[in-house]
Amino acid sequence: MSVVKLARPEIQALKPYQAAEQVADTVRLNANEASWTNGADRFRRPLNRYPEVRPWRLREALAARFDCRPERLIVTRGTSEAIDLLIRAFCRAGEDNIVTTSPTFSMYRHYATVQNAAVREVTTSADTDFAIDAGALLDACDERSRLVFVCSPNNPTGATIKRHSLIELLERRDERSVIVVDEAYGEFSTEASAVELLARYDNLVVLRTLSKALAFAGARCGAALGAVDVIALLDAIQAPYAMPTPVVECVEDALGDVWLTEAERRVADVVAEKNRLSTALAKMPIVTRVWPSQANFLLVAVADVERVLDRCRQDGVLLRYFGGDLADCVRISVGSADENDRLLDSLGKACLHKV
Repeated sequence: MSVVKLARPEIQALKPYQAAEQVADTVRLNANEASWTNGADRFRRPLNRYPEVRPWRLREALAARFDCRPERLIVTRGTSEAIDLLIRAFCRAGEDNIVTTSPTFSMYRHYATVQNAAVREVTTSADTDFAIDAGALLDACDERSRLVFVCSPNNPTGATIKRHSLIELLERRDERSVIVVDEAYGEFSTEASAVELLARYDNLVVLRTLSKALAFAGARCGAALGAVDVIALLDAIQAPYAMPTPVVECVEDALGDVWLTEAERRVADVVAEKNRLSTALAKMPIVTRVWPSQANFLLVAVADVERVLDRCRQDGVLLRYFGGDLADCVRISVGSADENDRLLDSLGKACLHKV
């Protein structure tokens, strides 16, 4: 049985939007498009024409990048759209729920709330480096748990789920839940991607993005990878022409070999800078703890959060504060060497109470 049976019945029955036919070298009078090009149009594909309903060449390029078959992938506007599509597809308003960890990426809760789906959160502990416990996630599930979201590496803690724990989740929930592994920061991790498990587990969906490792956050391009029928379900509810022509073209270019090689070098630089920054932070009197991170950021506990945030803000350095269970913490994105030095200088001032 496919996990598609878990989706809302009306979504299972939904047919994709039938767009006007697109054929090269024809007179297109079937889509109410302009017959002329705008003078500001500088793209390979003219902007007076709608883009492909689903950009096939880009889909193939992303499938090659993430090592899966194209029919197992849907191109999305970042991972955020993929999260929204999944929750809308599988959760009946007021009936179903999602399960995830806490703290984690807030958009899982956000889109669940929009859909009026309940959220069950499993708190991870700072004392165990925010380790993700498969048993606790399983205990949180019930018969209405349609989706289990695991961010790995997790934002904002930097922790990953171990392979044996992920397999336990997949096998124990089997046809009862879709296990969604959000690998937005996967390129910075030493853990193998969950993509290699797609052929074995039909209830697995993996989210990937170009925002971090390829420095393309502004392009808003990501992907959801999963079983063919699950991807078809998401395709039916995604808006037609979801990816604008300029985005499609610039991402196609970014996926060229020369830029992928450059991205690999940059990722290595970030990891090296993260290690340097982590060591330097741990020596500062105002820093009480630096957690290990498999991502491009560090979660850091400090003795006086307000002093740190105020001092850094005065020096033109912005850090992320979450409050709640992380009330004494800041999340620090790893910048360039110069940016990291500027941060360390600012924190040095905070240590001297010069606010």
